Amino acid sequence: MRPILDIAAALDLPPHALMCYGEHMAKLRPNVLPRSVDNSKGKIVLVSAINPTRSGEGKTTVAIGLAQGLARIGQRTALALREPSLGPIFGVKGGGTGGGRCQLEPSTRINLHFTGDMHAVGAAHNLLAALLDNAVHFRSELDLEHRQVFWRRVLDVNDRALRATVIGLGGHLNGVPRESGFDITAASEVMAILCLAEDLADLKARLGRILVGFDRSGNPVTAQRLQATGAMAALLQDAILPNLVQSTEGVPALVHGGPFGNIAHGCNSVLATKTAAAYADFAVTEAGFGFDLGAEKFFDLKCRSADLWPSVVVLVVTARALRIHGGGDPAQAGSIEEIERGLAHLAHHVRSVRAFGFEPVIAINCFAGDSQQELLLIEKKCAQFGLNAARFNGFTDGGSGAVALAQAVIAAAAQPAPPARYLYALESPPEEKISTVARTIYGASELEISRAARKDLERVRSLGYDQLPVCIAKTHLSLSSDPTRTDPDGYFALPIESVRIAAGAGYLLVLTGDIVTMPGLPHDPAATRIDLSDDGDIIGI
Repeated sequence: MRPILDIAAALDLPPHALMCYGEHMAKLRPNVLPRSVDNSKGKIVLVSAINPTRSGEGKTTVAIGLAQGLARIGQRTALALREPSLGPIFGVKGGGTGGGRCQLEPSTRINLHFTGDMHAVGAAHNLLAALLDNAVHFRSELDLEHRQVFWRRVLDVNDRALRATVIGLGGHLNGVPRESGFDITAASEVMAILCLAEDLADLKARLGRILVGFDRSGNPVTAQRLQATGAMAALLQDAILPNLVQSTEGVPALVHGGPFGNIAHGCNSVLATKTAAAYADFAVTEAGFGFDLGAEKFFDLKCRSADLWPSVVVLVVTARALRIHGGGDPAQAGSIEEIERGLAHLAHHVRSVRAFGFEPVIAINCFAGDSQQELLLIEKKCAQFGLNAARFNGFTDGGSGAVALAQAVIAAAAQPAPPARYLYALESPPEEKISTVARTIYGASELEISRAARKDLERVRSLGYDQLPVCIAKTHLSLSSDPTRTDPDGYFALPIESVRIAAGAGYLLVLTGDIVTMPGLPHDPAATRIDLSDDGDIIGI
């Protein structure tokens, strides 16, 4: 790794612009953050993917490799990526900083505590929960109805046992007993606010708008009414500042914010993206999971809120994922016919990208077990779609394995970027917004709105939140809400179970199917393979 001062100098950032966390990590000081961004100065490249398998398809690896490939051919490039959550690190994925020769460094520190942003978000969220229950306990003038309090607590470790809890037990001094629960920190509205805030003033305004419950008269109670905004902002004083690290080959990387892609909006912070675009010619960013989740929210939530718009969309494809979406067994190689059937899944995502006005560049992320027959078939299908496709071998070859993809991205960026285009108007009814996303992006035939969700929507309208955009939470393993479903074009209804008001973040959180906001650990957690060596090095991530 190079000293972080050298990495900053590559973006013309002087030493006094940094708050250093050792030799290889730093935060950017507020005075160097752009107050606005000129998209003609730095082109934003969005990296998305088809629906991944449970192990992921290397979207972060491709984003890092692409940045290294662009740098190798002389382009001034910066990454703008999310911070990993401890939940997936100790759960299935075992790390969220890329892989092979396309990683963020220092990877173990980034994967674990990093600069403390995740902990600051959890502390701010839980402080609000404590102030809320304190107001209930002392029967403050807010006259809170404890059965109408829905602000839960958060923890950044997968723990299914905390999804539903009872708090306040043990007598009068311990508060008022009520049902509650925990979400994972990456699903916290505070995290979403941190990632969408433009500056400190915007952060405080959004925190103040957080809706935590209702009083006995049915009036909404916010964080501002609880006088919690100032203390929450104080806890987030440093967390709002983007973190600067580097890739394996020394490309500057702004790694900041970590909202979940299937539960929240799945994009890194607006501040980090705007900073990357202000200081580099190419700003490579990504959005969580497949195009149906992260990228749709990137456009309809992040871009709409922050007045951003990318120049290029890269869609990551793997033979393994196509085989699974073609009905194959992920544990074995299978037949070429499975890939052929899975290409219908790719075609669906291409149509989704085109709904926003883009012709995607296809990145074929190559794995050791892929056959030439499989890769040639994918390339042939992309050519039939009229798309430019490039093989990506960055995991084994670093930036040199991404040069072909980088050249394809430069060619796409040379074309005029399409104008901003959103799927729906904010003035449309919430049901229409949900239906538009479900039909256009997921391929759903209809909505099945539960009785509870209809009551939620009635409250949304009565409180005047019906003009907010929608953030739909569903499984990342399928276009539908059923993780086992592979057919992209068959009839299915999208079940809407509940709708939460995230007034501070500025969207309605729509929960579908069996989605949960606190994941559980798998049968064989990655945590069992992580250790601290006798030399003090973290191994197994």
